[in-house]
Amino acid sequence: MHTHWGVSHTHVPTESRPGHVALIAGFYEDVSAVAKGWKENPVEFDSVFNESKYTWSWGSPDILPMFAKGASGDHVYTYCYTAEKEDFGAQDATKLDTWVFDHVKNFFRAARSNQTLFSKVNEEKVVLFLHLLGIDTNGHAHRPNSREYKDNIRKVDEGINDIVSMLEDFYGNDGKTAFILTSDHGMTDWGSHGAGHPSETLTPLIAWGAGVNYPQKVTFQFFEDEFLKEWKLEKWKRLDVNQADIAPLMASLIGVPFPLNSVGILPLDYLNNSAHFKAESMFTNAVQILEQFKIKMTQKKETTLSFLFTPFQLLSDTEQINILRKARSYIHQEKYHEAVSLCKTLISLALEGLSYYHTYDRLFLGISVVMGFVGWTSYVILLIVKTHTSLTRSTHDKASTVLLLYGFGAIGVLIAFFLLIQTCPWTYYIYCLLPVPVWYAVVKEFRVIQDLASLLLVFPLGQSIGFLVAGALGIEILVFSFFYRSTLTVGLIAFAGWPLITRLWAQAKVTTLSWTLLCLLLAMFPLMPVVGREPNISLMLSIALSTYVVNSTHSSLQHKQGLPVINQIISWTTLASSLFVPLLSPTFFFQRLLSILLSLMSPYLLLSTGYEALFPLVLSGLMFSWIYMEKEALQHYGDSLKPKLAVLNFSYTTDITQFRQLHLDDIRRSFFFVFFIVTAFFGTGNIASVNSFDPASIYCFLTVFNPFIMGSLLVWKIVIPFVLVSCAFEAVQVTTQLSSKSLFLIVLVISDLMALHFFFLVKDYGSWLDIGTSISHYVLVMVFTIFIMLLSGLAQLLTTKRIELWGRTKRHSM
Repeated sequence: MHTHWGVSHTHVPTESRPGHVALIAGFYEDVSAVAKGWKENPVEFDSVFNESKYTWSWGSPDILPMFAKGASGDHVYTYCYTAEKEDFGAQDATKLDTWVFDHVKNFFRAARSNQTLFSKVNEEKVVLFLHLLGIDTNGHAHRPNSREYKDNIRKVDEGINDIVSMLEDFYGNDGKTAFILTSDHGMTDWGSHGAGHPSETLTPLIAWGAGVNYPQKVTFQFFEDEFLKEWKLEKWKRLDVNQADIAPLMASLIGVPFPLNSVGILPLDYLNNSAHFKAESMFTNAVQILEQFKIKMTQKKETTLSFLFTPFQLLSDTEQINILRKARSYIHQEKYHEAVSLCKTLISLALEGLSYYHTYDRLFLGISVVMGFVGWTSYVILLIVKTHTSLTRSTHDKASTVLLLYGFGAIGVLIAFFLLIQTCPWTYYIYCLLPVPVWYAVVKEFRVIQDLASLLLVFPLGQSIGFLVAGALGIEILVFSFFYRSTLTVGLIAFAGWPLITRLWAQAKVTTLSWTLLCLLLAMFPLMPVVGREPNISLMLSIALSTYVVNSTHSSLQHKQGLPVINQIISWTTLASSLFVPLLSPTFFFQRLLSILLSLMSPYLLLSTGYEALFPLVLSGLMFSWIYMEKEALQHYGDSLKPKLAVLNFSYTTDITQFRQLHLDDIRRSFFFVFFIVTAFFGTGNIASVNSFDPASIYCFLTVFNPFIMGSLLVWKIVIPFVLVSCAFEAVQVTTQLSSKSLFLIVLVISDLMALHFFFLVKDYGSWLDIGTSISHYVLVMVFTIFIMLLSGLAQLLTTKRIELWGRTKRHSM
């Protein structure tokens, strides 16, 4: 039998839509599609389906319509089940696959009695696409090692066997049908995908039938994975491909042009054709990819000033012509091996050139971004020094300020004109013009810079170096924690010893002991696997109810009884009330903080599946202890009298006369806050990686696939620990008599320095795991600053506002 096999290497993100686009259109889709839930086409594109005479497809409504929508005619037909059938809590997700098999069989039965349909399916260049989602759904719901998952695989095997037999019978065993079996992505052992782990990026590829080469026996072959041994295929040659290579393979097998934007390289070893055909196919493949390179080069040349344009040196116009002419000459001389080798070289150069022009403006934009970062960070530091310390009392010189304004205004106009004549996209204007007002604001404070410089010159050199080293070490710890969660454990252990170093333990032994124990307890979470005076009786009942709902929901799903409606109603009601209930409690410190904790614990429990349910409890305990420790630290350094926390009221904290100036210890407070926020990020999982989430965590709310709602619920689960930390930070600001603005500005500097560090770590080479991780880390830290601003606003709302029911008058104890 004509059969070949290998492993298809997918790209990040390992999601259904980008995987199918790579398979069927031959290119790796832009991440802008995520804004539409990987369902709609941000840009229409060509595909094997579009190039075919007719395509019939059966399967999920999330995948099939996008290829029909992108088609240039009415020759791509789709048959989809309803979205409601994609239910993780359904009795049997295998029905999604049996639905496809049954409908394909019915389709061909109907074709026998329908002459129009019969003639269509007997045309050349026809594609039949069976999208089998059941295995993916059962993997999410029950995990890949479950009985349900393995039963689903068995039924798919049987179903494929039936379909192959039926097609061969329908076409009279004419030997003109080619079959390809592959997958859009893999799956982790815990039932998720999206990131770059090998279990997600490696998928099987099996091709057989018309046009496919005979299997080749080998005595030895080496691959780093264990698939050869596991699948008992050590003696049969394995041919690995990139996922986008499957599109030109399918196109070649049915004799249609390669999709227009395909970057796939035809895997010749899969084809059972003459050497001449293979050489011609590879030549066509090279010309098709070269055309993309030429268009990209032309576009860049038209939008760049001629004296600034630097072409891709390795593939000049002359070089292109020479290679094509030489390859064509080899084909005429029947030197097919040499022709194929030369075409592969041309494809490699064209793809390299595509990347060159795609990243043509990288250095220019990178300098602009760095200038913006450095300028903004400098401005924030100057703002802190000027408005929140007593280090300088400089005033502005009006004449020089006006001169600076005109100077920077002229620079901005020149940059805008430079971008305009090059018809640059609007995003370039943002990158290049933003540093201008930022640096104007910095230079305008030149007197503050002078005062600061003179102060630093008289400051002891040893202490200056010590502070710089400590600051750099702190930033590096935060950066390392994004790569190694155990770094957080090291940091928390160091925090546990902080009172011993500063001798705070002698002043408050009980508080110090609780702080140390809670730090050590919280330090255990990053080492685990990725995943008032008035009693709050109603909130306690809410937590108990949430615990019951989680247990009963998972019990119901295990027995394949679906998601109980009453559990769903309770879950959504609890979620909706979690931000409203705390506003009913008094605004006294511990009454309000306890209300916030208990209210947010309920939805967190509903979204938990394991040990992470304990995380907010331990984190909150540490936050309460932190508030007490900061009170002790304030007295230890003689900054203030010991405030009585019991009588402090969040709603009475806006008196600006009570605020004090910043001290060096406030940098440590701000660092603690950022560290605790990062701990909330990575304490129970790696949120920089999509596959860190257990899909079972949202089963109390819904089980039918809906990426936006599921994503929103997971985001809210992530946000809850952040809210707890932010509310505690709000309390620390009140306790230490600091305005929220002053400490927030220090936090801003820390997060900007982290963002700049991650900007230099972004890469587009190496493994897809490395590339995806570097980008996600940078995006996270970029969003971090805005996120903290929003968190600060939410924390102020939750701590200071109170809703009075039934027209009660507001009373405060003095």
